Amino acid sequence: MKLFKSNKSVLKIPEGFSADCIRTESSICTGETTIGFYDEASKRLCHAELVRNEDEIAAFYAKYGLEYRK
Repeated sequence: MKLFKSNKSVLKIPEGFSADCIRTESSICTGETTIGFYDEASKRLCHAELVRNEDEIAAFYAKYGLEYRK
């Protein structure tokens, strides 16, 4: 019997966005990098997450079923 279920389902890309909308932004003050879907209308990242290295960026792409290319 498994106590913890591994949920590795692929998420759908949010409505109104595409794979080309994914961008990373870095903070001038702290240097933190976030990745998310860039909304042209509001000029900000939506569904943003903090990333620390290339592996976490690749994991963000994989979460949405996309292939990460450097």
